[in-house]
Amino acid sequence: MKKSLLAVLVLSGVVLFGHHSVFAQDSGTQASANAQIDQDIELLRKDIRSQKKQLIAANLPLTAAEAQKFWPLYDQYITDLVAVNNEKYKLIKEYAQNYGTMTEAQADDWTQRLLQLDVNVATLRQKYWSNFRKVLPAKKTALYEQVERRAQMLIDIQISSQIPLVQP
Repeated sequence: MKKSLLAVLVLSGVVLFGHHSVFAQDSGTQASANAQIDQDIELLRKDIRSQKKQLIAANLPLTAAEAQKFWPLYDQYITDLVAVNNEKYKLIKEYAQNYGTMTEAQADDWTQRLLQLDVNVATLRQKYWSNFRKVLPAKKTALYEQVERRAQMLIDIQISSQIPLVQP
């Protein structure tokens, strides 16, 4: 992978929650900061999507014919992934709002919804893998999946590292 893009992706993930931690704020401060945080997160998510696309383009050698078929399909995949990730960010925000006062029932519900999000992402990847495979040879499809997966894992680890663990 291109180190400069990889570093930008990692740094972007750190900024996501490291700059505006909603977990350590009191409810009054938290309420007033939520609108700004939502706006910052949306801008950051757009930036990360752009960087991911650049990373894939830099690491996935495509012919002109392959690119003409691949990029519109990739854009549709990202649109569908954004919808799933909207739920993830909604769930994170809900967790932040309930952190410290979370009941057993809320913890159970939150965990089940988190696990379902993992299933939804895996289902989406499976769906699109066959579509990507129709427009790319097997090795290029595998390479794309590796680069996409690495980038997403880096983003996910940065986000999760900023979320405090549930307190029993």
